[in-house]
Amino acid sequence: MMNANGGGQRGGEEPNSVVAEPVVLRASTHAFEEAVVAVRAGTIDADEASARLSGLLTDKELLGLLDGDSPRRLLPFIPALLGRRPFVAGAVARLGIPGIRFSDGARGVVIGAATAFPVTMARAATWDPDLEERVGVAIGAETRARGANYSASVCVNLLRHPAWGRAQECYGEDPVLVGQMGSALTRGVRVHTMACVKHFALNSMENERFEVDVAVDDHALHEVYLPHFKATVDAGADSIMSAYNRVRGEYMDVNRALLTDVLRDEWGFTGFVTSDWVFGTHDAVVSLQAGMDIEMPLRMLRARALPAALRSGQLDRATVLESAHRILRTSILHAATREQQEPAAAVVASAPHRALAFQAATESIVLLKNEAVGGAPLLPLAPGTRRVAVIGRLADEDNLGDHGSSRVRPPSTVSPLRGLRDALPEAQVTTNTGENESAAVALAAEADIAVVVVGLDQHDEGESVVTGGVDVGILGRAFNSGLSRRLFIGLAHLAARFVRGGDRNSLELRPSDASLIRAVTAANPRTVVVLIGGSAIVTDAWQDRVPALVLAWYGGMEGGHALASVLTGETEPGGRLPFVVPRDAAHLPPFDSAAKAVVYDDKWGQRYLDGNGTAPAFPFGFGLGYTTMSHELLDHTFDDTGGTARVLVTNTGDGDGSTVVQLYAADLSAGHPIAQLVGFQKVTVKRGASTTVRITLDAGPTLQRDPITRQWHPRSGEWALLAAQHSPSHWAGAVPLRLTSN
Repeated sequence: MMNANGGGQRGGEEPNSVVAEPVVLRASTHAFEEAVVAVRAGTIDADEASARLSGLLTDKELLGLLDGDSPRRLLPFIPALLGRRPFVAGAVARLGIPGIRFSDGARGVVIGAATAFPVTMARAATWDPDLEERVGVAIGAETRARGANYSASVCVNLLRHPAWGRAQECYGEDPVLVGQMGSALTRGVRVHTMACVKHFALNSMENERFEVDVAVDDHALHEVYLPHFKATVDAGADSIMSAYNRVRGEYMDVNRALLTDVLRDEWGFTGFVTSDWVFGTHDAVVSLQAGMDIEMPLRMLRARALPAALRSGQLDRATVLESAHRILRTSILHAATREQQEPAAAVVASAPHRALAFQAATESIVLLKNEAVGGAPLLPLAPGTRRVAVIGRLADEDNLGDHGSSRVRPPSTVSPLRGLRDALPEAQVTTNTGENESAAVALAAEADIAVVVVGLDQHDEGESVVTGGVDVGILGRAFNSGLSRRLFIGLAHLAARFVRGGDRNSLELRPSDASLIRAVTAANPRTVVVLIGGSAIVTDAWQDRVPALVLAWYGGMEGGHALASVLTGETEPGGRLPFVVPRDAAHLPPFDSAAKAVVYDDKWGQRYLDGNGTAPAFPFGFGLGYTTMSHELLDHTFDDTGGTARVLVTNTGDGDGSTVVQLYAADLSAGHPIAQLVGFQKVTVKRGASTTVRITLDAGPTLQRDPITRQWHPRSGEWALLAAQHSPSHWAGAVPLRLTSN
């Protein structure tokens, strides 16, 4: 049993147990709160409290813990209701059990008006777990202020391919980066609410997410696609959401091999598992036996099947009690150890949270290119810039990301155009959507500088709103025929007419955007191109014409102010790429958004390019600043449990700035060494100064798992370590990784 942390007991550790008078829970509306108080006081532990509370439940109430509380007739109205109130599962008013009160929240709370932070991928580009933990605390506080106690805000699916429609909801392509950032958000959210990590596992495509079957060998499964999930479990995740897809032929809700054998038996996870919504449960009884505890969000399959299965003996009561125990234990423990002070309603979209959104946005912006024009780098904008043309269809749009389940509706937003006008009150800031290219070119030609804002929006990528080939029969008789079924499918296809979402058709810009860039740069050589989007955009067809290129993501409610702050030099571009940008989509593994079956191996992203000896347009971890830095690896220790490295960082440029020190390991005996991130740290250094940073090294990428013994051992080869500012293209200066015997 772990000790609770002080000051609000963050992190979910159990309070100390002490010998005291026996605690008796009464069958009253105060039973749950009495259990929480007793656990907080240390008179009983959460296991005992859960057992006693379970003993007060009727069979109907026990089964009621295992699915959502809302009736299935609400299915067509889920999108609207998700933005208005929490979805509750397992509330028992008779005993004061509040149930699991769900809110989504990858970029902010989806209930009501709330702070819209930059999307998850943008925050990954900060490479700053401390900042991400602060974002998590804010999201958790707003979630709780909106009446929820459970936030599905932590998405750690690996970016297998940038065409994935929900790429913006994840932390990129590298397991170590994803694991550290996802763990940070988990710790932050848990200060106020239970943290749910999703989507377990191998969910990396959208259009066929309900049906696709992922084939994967043990090496890739355990050493590529699961380590970041394990990291969030170690960080204290309260809950895991299972994915829609199949893995090795089995839907994830009935996949005992992953939900029980790996998640619980191998990793020691003690929380509860929920289904992905509606279409994520395929068998009421088998899913429970496999380890999926709660069917979300409605009373669907389990409400119809479990009572009879329990009466007939098809379902063992011990199985029901096991899931009930996980749900109640986690709920009691978190209520006992979370921050006790209830967040006030005023915390939602408060000034401190807006300031945090602004900071996250500025630190996420990646400067990809900054060439000299007239003897000096084009950015930051020269003092005295008086005429600025802001051009493009996204220049004055509130473009916060997709319109799926993670959509946030802030009380206000700042577009790039407004941000620049606020930042340059003395300048003449004009605009044109670019729809009339000739007019846009004329405007650009008259300006001191042109800023072209192009990229993606909710129509190009995002959560799919169409059910695809899913068997609507799983909804049951009420939705398998008649008006309800037609209404549900009709609403889905009607929504698709306005918001397509789903996987991307291309990694390039729309042809009209690319044409606009060429025309504007021909008219004004002092042109900055700002890309908006959630993952990689291929730029090779036009980037040689552009002196300055910025990736600004879906920057949240303060994204326009953040962009203007970076362009004017008020702040620096602190972001680094959380994925590789190839020169051509053909340089990446194939991606078929209509595939019913796929194979996931250990070759993707930067590693795929490394293995083929293909140079990227911009490597993983790349990003420029307004100053220059040097990194020198001083020394390190390393064994099969990890290690540390000391790196000397020197600011060799003309201004203060930050850098992300990145440590990479590779087997140099390979024909094409494949760089694997093993550690990183963001650091700020004053002009002309130096500092030494100590960075924790993750041994995971250098180990392999024995599928029989489940033990981890070093990979063979000549492993070396290199400190770099992005994924390296050569290994000059690398040192042997393992300096101690194994």
